[in-house]
Order: sequence, then C-alpha cells, then structure tokens
Amino acid sequence: MKLRTKVLIVTFIVAVPAFVLGPVLFPPADVGSEPSAAQIPFFVFLGAVDGVLLGLGVSFLAFGFPVLRKVSPDSKARAWAMYLAIGYLMVSWWPHLNLHISTPIEDWQMLLYIDYGFHLPLEIAGAVLAYCAFSTFMSWRSGKLAEAIRAEGAAVPPETAR
Repeated sequence: MKLRTKVLIVTFIVAVPAFVLGPVLFPPADVGSEPSAAQIPFFVFLGAVDGVLLGLGVSFLAFGFPVLRKVSPDSKARAWAMYLAIGYLMVSWWPHLNLHISTPIEDWQMLLYIDYGFHLPLEIAGAVLAYCAFSTFMSWRSGKLAEAIRAEGAAVPPETAR
C-alpha cells in the first residue's frame, strides 16, 4: 500500500471520530449566549479542520520520521526535534480548542492551564523548528549535509553539494 493511501486512511479514521466526539467529550461551556445561525457553519468548519489536522498529525507521527531522517541525515537529534515539534503543532490543536470551548469564560485557572499546557509548547515548537531550519541551512552551507547524504549512498546533485 502506498504511503499516501496509508496517510489518507489514518487521517480519516482519526478525523471523523474527532469531529463527532469533540462536542461530546468537551461540551460547550454555558456562557449565557449561543452563536447565531449565521455563525454556526463557521464553527462547524473549524471543528472539521481541527479534526482533519488531528488526523494528519497522527499520520505524520506514524509515518513522518523516516522522511525527516532523510531531510536531516547529518543530525538524528535535529530530525527528532523537527518530528516532535511538527507532531505537536499538528496534534495539539484539537484538544486545545476543544478545551477553550468547554471552559467557562470566568475560569481563569483553567485558562492558565490551557495557556501553559498548549500555548507555551506551541511557541517552543515554533522556536525549535526555526532553529532546525537554520541549523539545516548551516549544515548544507558547510558541506556536512552533502557529506552525510553521500555517506548514505544517495546521489547528490552538483548544485546542492558544496
């Protein structure tokens, strides 16, 4: 079975239940008002996108590491950092946004838990990815990346080797 097919299957298997079970597992908080009929389709769309992103994130965590090892053959630590950061950036939105929906607006302590449990790691993941991109560029520029690719037996086009 092709990788694309596996990703589609896993994404679908995760996304559909996530979309359906989100409001069940995280019932909306009673805040005294409800969205208008015109706003509901936009919230449904966001719920669907969150479910699909969760499914894609699970697929990435299941199948993405070998790709990142090829992107970063000279540093296993960098590949792991990218893998975990990307996985967190994709998977964390579903519980994060559902917790916001189910938390009463006046529950400041829960808001702090959500912010420290989700927002802070999202910021860290972004910084990790920025560092990894810079580190990969520096490795390419110094020629270490091309050497690592050659050591794996892969052909390196002349324009990428230094």
